[in-house]
Amino acid sequence: MSKVLFDIRDGVATVTLNRPEVLNAVDDETHHELHAIWDDIEARDDVRVVVLTGTGERAFCAGSDMKSQDQRTGVEYWAAGHPDGYGGLTVRRSLTVPVIGRINGVAMGGGLELALGCDLLVVAEHARLGLPEAKVGRVPLDGGVIALSRQLPHRLAMQLLLTGEPITAQRALEIGLVNAVAPKGELDSATDALVQQVLRCAPLSLRAIKALINRSDGLSTRDAVALRVPEVFRALTSKDAEEGVRAFIEKRDPLWLGE
Repeated sequence: MSKVLFDIRDGVATVTLNRPEVLNAVDDETHHELHAIWDDIEARDDVRVVVLTGTGERAFCAGSDMKSQDQRTGVEYWAAGHPDGYGGLTVRRSLTVPVIGRINGVAMGGGLELALGCDLLVVAEHARLGLPEAKVGRVPLDGGVIALSRQLPHRLAMQLLLTGEPITAQRALEIGLVNAVAPKGELDSATDALVQQVLRCAPLSLRAIKALINRSDGLSTRDAVALRVPEVFRALTSKDAEEGVRAFIEKRDPLWLGE
């Protein structure tokens, strides 16, 4: 059985970590499967939004499978380098499809790094999120330090990094790390509601927005505004751009073609 499930229906791709017996922890094989899936999604035009989640209700992802036989030492792992971050996602800048994290349980270490690579996060109320690497003599090298420090105010990020202590889903909502917390039994409906909100937007516009954000990272405001990103040109000259304005004038829902 595959360690990562991948399904596409009606423009929605669902990527599911499928190792519930080890809290969906990631070993080398899982890591490579995730890389291949993101590469596949990048090459497709039929995916409008991605939902990333885990099997079961206990864990989204408990991080790296420390007991796996192929687990390398920390220095070996660091030396190997993962430019796209944990699971090929945390700091990937070439993926322009929106990714929604459905955090169905604990997201620890690499699990939180995967979540940090998502654009939107819906979290089950029983979930716990943290980067405990310092507690076991490791460092969140696959984008965790960088992504967290850029997504949270300095002292909030440092508290998570320097104590290794997890936070609750509610606390993650309070500090702006996640978008929504779902009560027990309502995670699917909360995630689906967010998916539908994304699907109501023009797919090429969404790709253009994400491409702009990805490629303006580190630039000054003036240089970022001056970027001429191909995805933006494609969106502005598309049939969907005409359809969006026409639908607004006619007071109806637009019919997006993705072209």
